[in-house]
Amino acid sequence: MESRYNKRLDGRGFEETRPIIARAGVINKADGSAMFRIGRTTAYAAVYGPRELHPKHLQDPKKGVLRCNYNMMPFSAEERVRPGPSRRSREISMVTEKALLPVVNLEDYPNAVVDVFIELIETDAGSRCAGICAASIALADAGIIMKDMVAAVSTGVIDHRIVIDLDGDEEHLADLDVADIPIAMIPSTEEITLLQMDGKASKEELFRAIEMVKPVLKRIAEVQRKALKEKYKG
Repeated sequence: MESRYNKRLDGRGFEETRPIIARAGVINKADGSAMFRIGRTTAYAAVYGPRELHPKHLQDPKKGVLRCNYNMMPFSAEERVRPGPSRRSREISMVTEKALLPVVNLEDYPNAVVDVFIELIETDAGSRCAGICAASIALADAGIIMKDMVAAVSTGVIDHRIVIDLDGDEEHLADLDVADIPIAMIPSTEEITLLQMDGKASKEELFRAIEMVKPVLKRIAEVQRKALKEKYKG
Protein backbone atom coordinates (compact mmCIF):
# COMPACT_ATOMS: atom_id res chain seq x y z
CA MET A 1 0.00 0.00 0.00
CA GLU A 2 1.40 3.39 -1.01
CA SER A 3 2.21 5.76 1.84
CA ARG A 4 1.55 9.48 1.99
CA TYR A 5 4.59 9.85 4.26
CA ASN A 6 7.29 10.24 1.62
CA LYS A 7 9.76 12.50 3.42
CA ARG A 8 10.69 12.58 7.11
CA LEU A 9 10.03 15.81 8.97
CA ASP A 10 13.70 16.25 9.97
CA GLY A 11 15.09 15.12 6.59
CA ARG A 12 16.54 11.79 7.77
CA GLY A 13 16.42 8.60 5.74
CA PHE A 14 13.68 6.17 6.74
CA GLU A 15 16.24 3.73 8.20
CA GLU A 16 18.41 6.43 9.83
CA THR A 17 18.52 7.14 13.56
CA ARG A 18 18.95 10.54 15.11
CA PRO A 19 22.58 11.34 16.10
CA ILE A 20 23.84 9.09 18.93
CA ILE A 21 26.39 9.84 21.67
CA ALA A 22 27.32 7.28 24.34
CA ARG A 23 29.77 7.49 27.26
CA ALA A 24 30.73 5.12 30.08
CA GLY A 25 31.84 6.01 33.60
CA VAL A 26 30.12 9.38 33.91
CA ILE A 27 29.12 9.16 37.62
CA ASN A 28 32.10 8.80 39.93
CA LYS A 29 30.39 7.37 43.02
CA ALA A 30 28.46 4.66 41.17
CA ASP A 31 29.87 1.17 40.63
CA GLY A 32 29.09 1.62 36.94
CA SER A 33 27.46 4.39 34.92
CA ALA A 34 26.71 5.64 31.45
CA MET A 35 25.11 8.35 29.36
CA PHE A 36 23.22 7.59 26.16
CA ARG A 37 21.85 10.37 23.97
CA ILE A 38 19.81 9.90 20.80
CA GLY A 39 18.59 13.10 19.20
CA ARG A 40 17.14 15.23 22.00
CA THR A 41 16.57 12.29 24.37
CA THR A 42 19.28 11.85 27.04
CA ALA A 43 19.42 9.04 29.60
CA TYR A 44 21.85 8.57 32.47
CA ALA A 45 22.19 5.19 34.20
CA ALA A 46 23.95 4.37 37.49
CA VAL A 47 24.56 0.84 38.78
CA TYR A 48 25.15 -0.02 42.44
CA GLY A 49 26.12 -3.54 43.40
CA PRO A 50 26.19 -6.42 43.54
CA ARG A 51 25.57 -5.87 47.24
CA GLU A 52 23.74 -7.84 49.93
CA LEU A 53 19.98 -7.70 49.50
CA HIS A 54 17.92 -6.46 52.43
CA PRO A 55 15.55 -7.44 53.93
CA LYS A 56 17.01 -10.94 54.01
CA HIS A 57 13.71 -12.71 53.28
CA LEU A 58 13.94 -11.32 49.72
CA GLN A 59 17.31 -13.02 49.16
CA ASP A 60 17.66 -15.95 46.77
CA PRO A 61 20.55 -18.33 47.62
CA LYS A 62 20.67 -19.52 43.98
CA LYS A 63 20.90 -16.16 42.21
CA GLY A 64 20.91 -12.41 42.62
CA VAL A 65 18.17 -9.89 41.92
CA LEU A 66 18.18 -7.15 39.27
CA ARG A 67 16.17 -4.02 40.15
CA CYS A 68 15.61 -1.19 37.68
CA ASN A 69 14.23 2.23 38.47
CA TYR A 70 13.28 4.53 35.57
CA ASN A 71 12.55 8.19 36.22
CA MET A 72 11.85 11.23 34.06
CA MET A 73 13.06 14.41 35.71
CA PRO A 74 10.39 17.12 36.13
CA PHE A 75 11.96 19.45 33.53
CA SER A 76 12.85 16.73 30.98
CA ALA A 77 9.80 17.19 28.73
CA GLU A 78 7.95 20.20 27.33
CA GLU A 79 5.13 19.56 29.79
CA ARG A 80 6.43 19.38 33.37
CA VAL A 81 6.55 15.81 34.69
CA ARG A 82 5.16 15.30 38.18
CA PRO A 83 8.02 14.22 40.53
CA GLY A 84 8.03 10.73 42.00
CA PRO A 85 6.91 7.30 40.80
CA SER A 86 4.03 7.08 38.34
CA ARG A 87 2.21 4.22 36.68
CA ARG A 88 4.23 4.87 33.49
CA SER A 89 7.59 4.94 35.27
CA ARG A 90 6.80 1.72 37.13
CA GLU A 91 5.79 0.03 33.86
CA ILE A 92 8.98 1.17 32.09
CA SER A 93 11.10 0.09 35.09
CA MET A 94 9.56 -3.39 34.80
CA VAL A 95 10.04 -3.75 31.02
CA THR A 96 13.62 -2.44 31.32
CA GLU A 97 14.37 -5.10 33.92
CA LYS A 98 12.90 -7.81 31.67
CA ALA A 99 14.84 -6.49 28.67
CA LEU A 100 18.17 -6.70 30.52
CA LEU A 101 17.67 -9.93 32.50
CA PRO A 102 18.53 -12.35 29.65
CA VAL A 103 22.13 -11.08 29.41
CA VAL A 104 22.96 -10.72 33.13
CA ASN A 105 24.41 -13.79 34.90
CA LEU A 106 22.67 -13.36 38.24
CA GLU A 107 23.64 -16.92 39.27
CA ASP A 108 27.07 -15.45 40.05
CA TYR A 109 25.59 -13.17 42.74
CA PRO A 110 23.52 -15.28 45.20
CA ASN A 111 21.71 -13.33 47.96
CA ALA A 112 22.72 -10.07 46.26
CA VAL A 113 21.01 -7.24 44.42
CA VAL A 114 22.15 -5.16 41.46
CA ASP A 115 20.34 -1.81 41.39
CA VAL A 116 20.05 0.20 38.16
CA PHE A 117 18.84 3.80 38.36
CA ILE A 118 17.91 5.49 35.07
CA GLU A 119 17.27 9.22 34.89
CA LEU A 120 15.94 10.94 31.79
CA ILE A 121 17.12 14.54 31.85
CA GLU A 122 15.78 15.38 28.38
CA THR A 123 13.13 13.56 26.35
CA ASP A 124 11.92 13.72 22.78
CA ALA A 125 10.64 10.19 22.03
CA GLY A 126 12.40 6.87 22.55
CA SER A 127 13.08 7.41 26.25
CA ARG A 128 12.67 3.78 27.37
CA CYS A 129 15.01 2.62 24.60
CA ALA A 130 17.62 5.23 25.51
CA GLY A 131 17.33 4.12 29.15
CA ILE A 132 17.91 0.48 28.24
CA CYS A 133 20.96 1.40 26.14
CA ALA A 134 22.44 3.48 28.98
CA ALA A 135 21.69 0.76 31.56
CA SER A 136 23.38 -1.92 29.44
CA ILE A 137 26.57 0.14 29.20
CA ALA A 138 26.45 0.94 32.93
CA LEU A 139 26.08 -2.74 33.89
CA ALA A 140 29.15 -3.62 31.83
CA ASP A 141 31.01 -0.65 33.33
CA ALA A 142 30.19 -2.00 36.80
CA GLY A 143 31.87 -5.29 35.93
CA ILE A 144 28.64 -7.28 35.99
CA ILE A 145 29.13 -10.52 34.04
CA MET A 146 27.03 -10.25 30.86
CA LYS A 147 26.51 -12.47 27.82
CA ASP A 148 26.23 -9.47 25.49
CA MET A 149 24.96 -5.90 25.35
CA VAL A 150 21.29 -5.08 24.96
CA ALA A 151 20.61 -2.46 22.29
CA ALA A 152 17.26 -0.72 21.94
CA VAL A 153 15.57 1.71 19.57
CA SER A 154 12.05 2.35 18.36
CA THR A 155 10.89 1.44 14.91
CA GLY A 156 7.49 2.41 13.63
CA VAL A 157 4.91 2.60 10.90
CA ILE A 158 3.66 5.95 9.60
CA ASP A 159 0.82 5.57 7.09
CA HIS A 160 2.18 2.12 6.07
CA ARG A 161 5.77 3.45 5.78
CA ILE A 162 8.34 1.70 8.02
CA VAL A 163 10.61 4.21 9.78
CA ILE A 164 13.42 3.81 12.31
CA ASP A 165 13.69 5.91 15.50
CA LEU A 166 10.60 8.11 15.50
CA ASP A 167 11.12 11.55 16.99
CA GLY A 168 8.54 13.46 19.01
CA ASP A 169 7.06 15.27 16.01
CA GLU A 170 6.57 11.98 14.16
CA GLU A 171 4.95 10.34 17.17
CA HIS A 172 2.34 13.10 17.28
CA LEU A 173 1.42 13.42 13.59
CA ALA A 174 -2.29 14.14 13.68
CA ASP A 175 -3.29 13.48 10.06
CA LEU A 176 -1.55 10.09 9.56
CA ASP A 177 -1.80 6.73 11.32
CA VAL A 178 1.30 6.23 13.50
CA ALA A 179 2.49 3.09 15.29
CA ASP A 180 5.49 3.39 17.63
CA ILE A 181 7.30 0.07 18.28
CA PRO A 182 10.08 0.08 20.91
CA ILE A 183 12.40 -2.93 20.45
CA ALA A 184 15.38 -4.22 22.44
CA MET A 185 17.61 -6.99 21.13
CA ILE A 186 20.66 -9.07 22.06
CA PRO A 187 22.83 -8.42 18.98
CA SER A 188 24.77 -11.72 18.88
CA THR A 189 21.65 -13.91 18.91
CA GLU A 190 19.02 -11.45 17.58
CA GLU A 191 16.86 -12.44 20.57
CA ILE A 192 14.24 -9.76 21.15
CA THR A 193 13.94 -8.85 24.83
CA LEU A 194 11.48 -5.97 24.47
CA LEU A 195 8.69 -5.57 21.94
CA GLN A 196 5.87 -3.10 22.52
CA MET A 197 3.57 -1.19 20.22
CA ASP A 198 1.56 1.99 20.63
CA GLY A 199 -0.78 2.44 17.66
CA LYS A 200 -1.91 0.14 14.86
CA ALA A 201 0.06 -1.79 12.26
CA SER A 202 -0.65 -4.92 10.26
CA LYS A 203 1.10 -8.19 11.11
CA GLU A 204 3.12 -7.90 7.88
CA GLU A 205 4.19 -4.33 8.72
CA LEU A 206 5.22 -5.38 12.22
CA PHE A 207 7.37 -8.25 10.93
CA ARG A 208 8.97 -6.00 8.29
CA ALA A 209 9.69 -3.34 10.91
CA ILE A 210 11.40 -5.93 13.13
CA GLU A 211 13.60 -7.14 10.27
CA MET A 212 14.50 -3.57 9.25
CA VAL A 213 15.54 -2.58 12.75
CA LYS A 214 17.89 -5.52 13.41
CA PRO A 215 20.96 -4.12 11.57
CA VAL A 216 20.33 -0.74 13.22
CA LEU A 217 20.35 -2.36 16.67
CA LYS A 218 23.64 -4.08 15.85
CA ARG A 219 25.15 -0.70 14.94
CA ILE A 220 23.88 0.77 18.21
CA ALA A 221 25.53 -2.12 20.09
CA GLU A 222 28.82 -1.16 18.44
CA VAL A 223 28.38 2.40 19.72
CA GLN A 224 27.77 0.98 23.22
CA ARG A 225 30.90 -1.18 23.05
CA LYS A 226 32.96 1.74 21.74
CA ALA A 227 31.88 3.84 24.75
CA LEU A 228 33.26 1.15 27.08
CA LYS A 229 36.48 0.78 25.09
CA GLU A 230 37.00 4.56 25.15
CA LYS A 231 36.85 4.57 28.95
CA TYR A 232 39.28 1.71 29.41
CA LYS A 233 41.73 2.26 26.57
CA GLY A 234 45.32 3.16 27.32
